[in-house]
Amino acid sequence: MRHCPERPMHLRQADPEIYALIQKQTRLESSTLKMIPSENFAQFAVLEATGSILTNKYAEGYPGGRYYEGNEVIDEIESLAVARAKALFGAEHANVQPYSGSPANQAAYRALGGPGCKIMGMPVPQGGHLTHGWGVNFSGTDYVQVPYGPNPHTGVLDYDQIRDTARRERPRMIWVGGTSYPRVFHYDRFAEIAREVDAYLVADIAHINGLIIAGVHPDPVPHCDVVTSTSHKMLRGPRAGFLLSRIEDRYQHKYFPQSKLNLAKRVDRAVFPMLQGGPHIHVIAAMAVAFKEATTSQFREYGRQIVANCRRLADGLMARGYRLASGGTDNHLLIMDFRDAPYTGKQVAKALASAGIICNFNMVPGDPRKPLVTSGVRMGTPALTSMGMKEPEMDLIAGWIDQVCRHMDRLDEIAGRIRAEIAELCSRFSIPGITEK
Repeated sequence: MRHCPERPMHLRQADPEIYALIQKQTRLESSTLKMIPSENFAQFAVLEATGSILTNKYAEGYPGGRYYEGNEVIDEIESLAVARAKALFGAEHANVQPYSGSPANQAAYRALGGPGCKIMGMPVPQGGHLTHGWGVNFSGTDYVQVPYGPNPHTGVLDYDQIRDTARRERPRMIWVGGTSYPRVFHYDRFAEIAREVDAYLVADIAHINGLIIAGVHPDPVPHCDVVTSTSHKMLRGPRAGFLLSRIEDRYQHKYFPQSKLNLAKRVDRAVFPMLQGGPHIHVIAAMAVAFKEATTSQFREYGRQIVANCRRLADGLMARGYRLASGGTDNHLLIMDFRDAPYTGKQVAKALASAGIICNFNMVPGDPRKPLVTSGVRMGTPALTSMGMKEPEMDLIAGWIDQVCRHMDRLDEIAGRIRAEIAELCSRFSIPGITEK
């Protein structure tokens, strides 16, 4: 008779409290509009892989060079994820071990230069990420930060100004990417600037990888030395990060004269053993699932629809008199600008949430208010598009947003009604990983 040390229990029996809270969150996400641009719905197959037996295995090292035995199958899984990432983005090299986007960015820093190097990037108030040189982050404390950002009047990047700054400061790295920039990044122009000052060019595409795959945003891979990303936003994968890079380093003799390692090997060593220990193989498997899905024509159409939806939403808001940062959007997000309004971005975001519209308060270029208050509200369309919503639904949503913003002084009278209408709308659509229709 086989000995069973413990009887398998489903979560509902093993921990009713956590199970109940997960169900509560499920009901919330099934009845509200998920409009935070960095959030999405993971595919059901991704959830399956993430919750698989692979969570049990330690696999420090890389395929063919592990520090633990019993990794023959694990090597196949990671190698498949790497091959799919390279093929999907047309990259020479890929590393799929970073635990998330910030660790991936930290690995890029370590691969291209140690602490004390001068870097250019868009910090948070200008629309970038914490890891692009914001003072409270390692990138702003361990490195010499040279900020750039959109013109405060137009909300759009001024590439001539960026070139002048790069010529004056001569940074080691130039970071391109954002969390609240509603326009495209012209990587070819950044590449010209980087070459002129002998700087590495690094693109953070965590927000826009799906748009690049769909062909509705410029591709950074041909122009950049390193590209970093997450897999849990537009790719609808697990919460994880990955890096893409060239194999050879065009500046190796200038910046690493004694090193025998090419760029790809430095990237790998920066991830392990410099920054991380054992990789999360269950997450890497789920990432491979997401990479496969992203190769389909359906995914490319999904990426195109995200942009179409966001533009329709932007048009609907501007037609109702609202000001948007940069005057509109080219991608998956928009920023409502309330600098001239009597209420703050934080107040508007809370009001929208009370009506079932989940977004976040956010700074706008030239924001006079503090980061914990802000004058902007950031919203996007990836999760709505994952549900199957299209332009007609964006028209409805623009109307609901307008109702909330125009009646901030009597939310108690309208929030419940709008929330019920939104719940009814959501009930008509499938939510990947939660409901199927």
